[in-house]
Amino acid sequence: MHTANPTPYVDLTPDLILDAVESIELPTDGHLLALTSYENRVYQVGIEDAAPVIAKFYRPGRWSDAAIFEEHAFMLLLAEHEIPAVPPSLIAGRTLHEHGGYRFSLTQRRGGRTPELEDANVLEWIGRLIGRIHALGAVAPFQHRPTLDMASFGIAPRDFLLANDWIPTDLLPAYTSVVDQALAGARACYARAGEPCHIRLHGDCHLGNLLWTDAGPHFVDFDDARMGPAVQDLWMLFSGERAEMARQLADVLAGYEDFYEFDHRQLHLIEALRTLRIIHHAGWLARRWEDPAFPAAFTWFGSQHFWQDHILQLREQVAAMEEGPLWSA
Repeated sequence: MHTANPTPYVDLTPDLILDAVESIELPTDGHLLALTSYENRVYQVGIEDAAPVIAKFYRPGRWSDAAIFEEHAFMLLLAEHEIPAVPPSLIAGRTLHEHGGYRFSLTQRRGGRTPELEDANVLEWIGRLIGRIHALGAVAPFQHRPTLDMASFGIAPRDFLLANDWIPTDLLPAYTSVVDQALAGARACYARAGEPCHIRLHGDCHLGNLLWTDAGPHFVDFDDARMGPAVQDLWMLFSGERAEMARQLADVLAGYEDFYEFDHRQLHLIEALRTLRIIHHAGWLARRWEDPAFPAAFTWFGSQHFWQDHILQLREQVAAMEEGPLWSA
């Protein structure tokens, strides 16, 4: 899953990007705009006498070709069922291309704005969309993409941080204690939820990947698609005080369950999944730190203040996981 080369994009020059797009018979007009992306590199590329396209260059060594093809196949399946997600373009019978040692795909440019999550109708509409995605996601499993689990999202990043001396010495006892408590709390949440049904997910369903237009919501960036519990694609939509999150959840499920039955036992997993994401995010930043894009973008990472806040977050999550589920029918 992780490339041994810490600076894999050093050879990805503007000329190479334009040459890559032209290698599949698309004449570029020389215009190139880098879009915000860290795990991969994503660019808006101008095309002569046509709309610009979005070119995504995959981080070398992260995914196998088979895993990328599985992501693409899932998105194309959604498009076939008129589910609003932005699939890769099929060009010369392929969605994945290679040039100059880099694999890349192209998609249509699709804009949008952040959904108004204070609106119950918006939340219900988003719920219907995710329910439709999950109904198809449950039909068959991924074979080449990973599963969201304690080992990969909690234990592995914790072990990486400790083994590579990322935690300041004076905070090490506090970090070690609280991260172990947090992982124990997550295990307890999983035990209360029972064995969750794993389906194909978007996997990274935050508001940056969910855009709204006058036609409604659409999803972008299935790069983190994987197997996991359905609630993983729901919980990042909720924010605020507990009562407000309960209302948001009820609104989302009102639309979601029109298309896919939700297992309410998975509500025990919301705070566990939030905890694992916090641990995983710190480990991800540490693993990628030698990539020049990361220190430039995440200047605060690794500071004394960061780790103090991180420990506080985990303490808060330990308490949150001891509460009952957000809402149940």
